[in-house]
Amino acid sequence: METRKKYTLTMLVENEPGVTARITGLFAGRGYNIETICGAPTANPKMSRITITTLASPHLLAQCMKQIQRLVNVIKLRDMTGEEAVKREMALVCVKAPPADQKQIKQIISDFQGRLLDKGEQHLIFEVTGDEMTVDVMLAQLAPFGIKKLARSGVLALYREP
Repeated sequence: METRKKYTLTMLVENEPGVTARITGLFAGRGYNIETICGAPTANPKMSRITITTLASPHLLAQCMKQIQRLVNVIKLRDMTGEEAVKREMALVCVKAPPADQKQIKQIISDFQGRLLDKGEQHLIFEVTGDEMTVDVMLAQLAPFGIKKLARSGVLALYREP
């Protein structure tokens, strides 16, 4: 069995109904789980950018990419797995924060350049942006306090300009 590795794919597609469903259907048909998926219109409202992360074997991912490129609504497909891309993820986090712990939690948020969005008597809600590993490390540091709610954007990626 071929070893699976994590890939980041980004595609420019026509901003039309059903495009995302056709793309995710190709992954499901090959038995691949999409770990993260982000899609939104670009500066041109007629096009959207979809970014997907998945675990896949190189051979079968190549076949899947060929099928994606054949879809009529796909304008461009790129493998952004390498270091030549800028990759970021955002997380919104609600953490348990009784008054005795708030100072320490706020310091962790500050250390990761997070931004406090809401403060209650027993909770803090904040946002953090960074690469996937940075978000993971921050969440690990906050886990002992108790993460009540978590929403992650998934990876967004753009190639660096020359």
